[in-house]
Amino acid sequence: MGMMTEERDEFRPIEWLTSGKVRFLDQTLLPADEAWVETDDYRVVADAIRRLQVRGAPLIGISAAYGLALAARSIDEADVPAFRSRLRKAAEELAATRPTAINLQWAIDRILRLIEDMTEIGQMRDAIVADARRIHDEDVRANRTMAEHGAALLEKGGAALTHCNAGALATGGYGTALGVLRKGWEQGAVTQVYATETRPLLQGARLTVWELQRAGIPVTLITDTATGSVIKRGLVSEVVVGADRIVANGDVANKIGTYQLAVLAREHDIPFYIAAPTSTIDLSIANGDAIPIEERSPEEVTNVKGVATAPSRTEAANPAFDVTPARYIAAIVTERGVARAPYEESISALFQDKVETRG
Repeated sequence: MGMMTEERDEFRPIEWLTSGKVRFLDQTLLPADEAWVETDDYRVVADAIRRLQVRGAPLIGISAAYGLALAARSIDEADVPAFRSRLRKAAEELAATRPTAINLQWAIDRILRLIEDMTEIGQMRDAIVADARRIHDEDVRANRTMAEHGAALLEKGGAALTHCNAGALATGGYGTALGVLRKGWEQGAVTQVYATETRPLLQGARLTVWELQRAGIPVTLITDTATGSVIKRGLVSEVVVGADRIVANGDVANKIGTYQLAVLAREHDIPFYIAAPTSTIDLSIANGDAIPIEERSPEEVTNVKGVATAPSRTEAANPAFDVTPARYIAAIVTERGVARAPYEESISALFQDKVETRG
């Protein structure tokens, strides 16, 4: 079968198989190898999230949901309280894999709420699998709707800059920021995309360029340190990135290096856009200072694919994300519409008709 179909729109980096297993693309091996992992063990999924075999806030949430579905199917308990106890343990293991992207906890909480009043284990298993698949499908639909909203904001005939990877590989399919740029390309609003390498793990070079080339969209790869020059020279009309967590006042956590892009965009008077589903919004946090920032291994900074790029015993800091204050953001694009300053009001308004989806 395979997920690489002639219909490029249909690419999905993860899927639930009829055999009751999960199949996902190992993104650590791209672009050299397109290797798929098939498993019925939720711990394999948890490890894949931790190791960035699957990554990107929406995809982490979907993966956690599928992981919980695998756990529910594998728990051999006839006693309902014992089943719930083991399921909660699996949920805690999945939730502990990465702390910054809120989608992970959102998906787990949604599923646990769904089954809290159920009294039969078979019913719970079926409901968890069905809702995990629903979360996946909802994300793809949200991305397509978001793309329409976002493309309408883009300067006609301009080039855009993006950072990290917020495409199909980071989501259930189609993409957030790259979905917006893809739709902009189809509509003639975007002529080409500049993509940063995105150190230290090169998600831009390895993943974003791979996706854009596959979609036939002209892409120019630049180093992270070239962004100021590219923006100053007037080569791009806007910056479009994704998000791992958006809080109530509009502050945004995204891949490390995003904040400096927002400052550069403001300095040179070009719009800086965020594209993310509402599952990435965390109304329980008032401002970005309270967002937990994941610190990853120093070896990711001092080595590239196992090859040392710094002297041995080098101390290195490796925050995976930074926080961009809302004042630098021109608009936050979601599947429910576009939020603009003042963000406390516009973000809250996104949930007024469907507050229950955030619980």
